[in-house]
Amino acid sequence: MIISIAGAIGSGKSTIGKILSDKMGWPRYNMGDVWRETARQKGMTLAELQKLSETDFKVDKEVDGYVKKLGATKDNFIIEGRLAWHFIPHSLKIYLDVSEDEAARRIFSELEARNESQEDKKLETYEDVLRSIKSRKERDVYRYQKYYNLNPFNPKNYDLTVDTTNLNIDEVLTEVYEFVKNRLS
Repeated sequence: MIISIAGAIGSGKSTIGKILSDKMGWPRYNMGDVWRETARQKGMTLAELQKLSETDFKVDKEVDGYVKKLGATKDNFIIEGRLAWHFIPHSLKIYLDVSEDEAARRIFSELEARNESQEDKKLETYEDVLRSIKSRKERDVYRYQKYYNLNPFNPKNYDLTVDTTNLNIDEVLTEVYEFVKNRLS
């Protein structure tokens, strides 16, 4: 079984993916890490690569190829990524949602806890983070519609949708893990 986890920015995808991976003893692939590595190989920042991807479909195709290959050659793993469900259609598709306000609160709190701002993105206040979330979602919706004719934020694309806005990590994990366990049996 392959479990693909997608979701809104700040919904807890990486946190749940990591805990689920540890709990199940399965490898975890994070598409954010793949994008960062691709940027590094190209001598770019992640922000520069993301900007390039808005006009150059080759960037997405390169990353998409990696996801397709994983889905065709491996089994029993967890993958986090906005379009993994699309490129691995036989995966168990999980979507984590969150309100934009709560996402901004979580991300800003995390930045404060690490005592850093993301200078390259100018994320120094809660309002900056909220603006960034809205802007990125808008760009992603446009890009995915343009390149793939789909909306990754549509819950109809998934087998399970969990709104994490008012849930803690344990509550989200319980809901996701129970769903996965039922599918495995």
